[in-house]
Amino acid sequence: VSRDFLPRGSGIVTRRPLVLQLITAKTEYAEFLHCKGRKFTDFDEVRQEIEVETDRITGMNKGISSIPINLRIYSPHVLSLTLIDLPGITKVPVGDQPPDIEQQIRDMIMQFISRENCLILAVTPANTDLANSDALKLAKEVDPQGLRTIGVITKLDLMDEGTDAREILENKLLPLRRGYIGVVNRSQKDIDGKKDIKAALLAERKFFLSHPAYRHMADRMGTPYLQKVLNQQLTNHIRDTLPAFRSKLQSQLLSIEHEVEVYKNFRPEDPTRKTKALLQMVQQFSVDFEKRIEGSGDQVDTLELSGGAKINRIFHERFPFELVKMEFNEKELRREISYAIKNIHGIRQVLPTGLFTPDMAFEAIVKKQIVKLKGPCLKSVDLVMQELINTVKKCTKKLATYPRLCEETERIVAGYIREREEKTKDQVLLLIDIQVSYINTNHEDFIGFAKYLCQVSNELNLCPTAPSAQVIRKGWLTINNIGIMKGGSKEYWFVLTAESLSWYKDDEEKEKKYMLPLDNLKVRDVEKSFMSSKHIFALFNTEQRNVYKDYRFLELACDSQEEVDSWKASLLRAGVYPDKSSTENDENGQADNFSMDPQLERQVETIRNLVDSYMSIINKCIRDLIPKTIMHLMINNVKEFINAELLAHLYSSEDQNTLMEESAEQAQRRDEMLRMYQALKEALAIIGDISTSTVSTPAPPPVDDSWLQQARRSPPPSPSTQRRPTLNNPPTRPLSGRGPAPAIPSPGPQSGAPPVPFRPGPLPPFPSGGEALGGPPQVPSRPTRAPPSVPR
Repeated sequence: VSRDFLPRGSGIVTRRPLVLQLITAKTEYAEFLHCKGRKFTDFDEVRQEIEVETDRITGMNKGISSIPINLRIYSPHVLSLTLIDLPGITKVPVGDQPPDIEQQIRDMIMQFISRENCLILAVTPANTDLANSDALKLAKEVDPQGLRTIGVITKLDLMDEGTDAREILENKLLPLRRGYIGVVNRSQKDIDGKKDIKAALLAERKFFLSHPAYRHMADRMGTPYLQKVLNQQLTNHIRDTLPAFRSKLQSQLLSIEHEVEVYKNFRPEDPTRKTKALLQMVQQFSVDFEKRIEGSGDQVDTLELSGGAKINRIFHERFPFELVKMEFNEKELRREISYAIKNIHGIRQVLPTGLFTPDMAFEAIVKKQIVKLKGPCLKSVDLVMQELINTVKKCTKKLATYPRLCEETERIVAGYIREREEKTKDQVLLLIDIQVSYINTNHEDFIGFAKYLCQVSNELNLCPTAPSAQVIRKGWLTINNIGIMKGGSKEYWFVLTAESLSWYKDDEEKEKKYMLPLDNLKVRDVEKSFMSSKHIFALFNTEQRNVYKDYRFLELACDSQEEVDSWKASLLRAGVYPDKSSTENDENGQADNFSMDPQLERQVETIRNLVDSYMSIINKCIRDLIPKTIMHLMINNVKEFINAELLAHLYSSEDQNTLMEESAEQAQRRDEMLRMYQALKEALAIIGDISTSTVSTPAPPPVDDSWLQQARRSPPPSPSTQRRPTLNNPPTRPLSGRGPAPAIPSPGPQSGAPPVPFRPGPLPPFPSGGEALGGPPQVPSRPTRAPPSVPR
């Protein structure tokens, strides 16, 4: 960057990650993400802003934070790169730092370097032990192959006299796949003396060219070379990811193309746009509503019943179930019949001759039973109304582009549904009142008094005909009350007919497990256990017999309550009624345990059977008429209203411009989609213009980096320390960096840096007597041969 803008000081200075984006531009300035719109041209202000923003989050006393500072620098002197400056690992907390400061900084660093598209610069000072480098250790954890790690060696100018890092920089000592690059930064004295960055770069270049240990590789050292290497790696990364990136862009473009096609024709200034949009939305709403009711929708709900399917269940399962539920309190019905007969006689005693035919008692009981049908009928109207409103809400989701239109449409249609609900309920009550107004004892299906007496006599002489074996329902159920020792709960395929309930191993119905007759069976609810997600009901025998093997009752489990209700309705059709548990069964009061003479008992039994016969006619009629009434007065009327009158109501309810105002979210989404579409097209065009012959460097071959793994168990001695053996033999150690190497040959492998002539590569002649040395160049510098007692 050639600018001095990073804070410097002692201790931990970088306390928040700094995301630094370098962007090539004609002018030079800086921008912070948290200071949008403000351009910094004075880089001293940039440094001050970094310090202020760091203190704002972390405080003034050495605290840290993982929230990054985002800084962009535009300059003609930079290559396009993104760098992230991370805090160094702190071992001992100071100031406001938490006790686990080391782990927190480690987690922060891992968060960034774990990304596959991140290049890791493992920075290590030259005057410390490289094998104990925390940077190299962390890099090895996330990049075991070494494809993303570049070693950076700093403070080369601060090494002790007589030592150098040549073998590290030549990648011989502790090798990395991408090697090491040495840099020389400004010292604190240079910074305090306001030494210019350009002057520092020149001093760095002079250092590498003049130092005898580094001059042969000076062209591969220094900050400019590091910048070039990073830019080349960026080029390699772009080249490698280009095909996959192109495919991803094309798939994104195709995914939004259909939606953008609608937005591309959007003309805000067109006066007819809102009218067209209103007509299209209302028409679409009408089509969606009818499809959901008729069951031919393009968006089929696979999670639950809805729309027409749910209304169908209400008509044919829920409503019949509610009707039958009222018919099984036998004791209460007989009591009412006996009271009616006695009250009709009044003060007169019931004649033992049987001359009295209790017509009035029959009519009184039948009318009371018919009136009870009002509850289930009105309840079915409420259920259908609620489902219609739910269907309207689902259909208006497509109108969410225009919030006012969505609200008004929902309000108008829901209001009309409630109007039709009132009229439908009036008609339903009228149907019940019509049935109450005249008891037609001449109906062809009614047995009548005479027919009943003949039927009783025939039953004494003739056996009843066998019930029909018609299949009522099939489906999967779980038998829930089988003990673990006998196999536990298991799912079977059940088949319900008019005479039995059978279950099989699977739905192929080849292996029958059991067939249960329906005689004397009843249904009751079972509370769901705390650990079970199943909904349970049970079958039991009214004569206290075992239902299945040794079990007094058979618990059957379903996945939902709706499925339980559906099975109950099917069992009702087969003649298995729910058990209505009541405390009346345990009452011993005198009012309930009255005694009836034989004549009264015969009359009660007669009326009881006649009531059953007549109510079966009424139920059959009501079960047929109520769905038809609801369909005609509610559902069909609502569909006609939406098709013919909804648009007129919308025009009269509110101004068209207000009605068709887009939501802010929709306008923002449209702009974002159009921008994304344009950006994707431009990106594909740019990628298409990139030459596939872009120069790239292949990945270097793998190196033996087992030292990194060994360093975790027993760190090897510091390479910088190994370069100091001449402290025990000062006369034989040539002092590198203090002039040309003397002509005295090195005394042995314990000497310092090898003489210049034995460095790899072609070299110009130097005034040194080291040409007489003939041993291999790597022997004098082998780090493993350093004596362990060398002082540090």
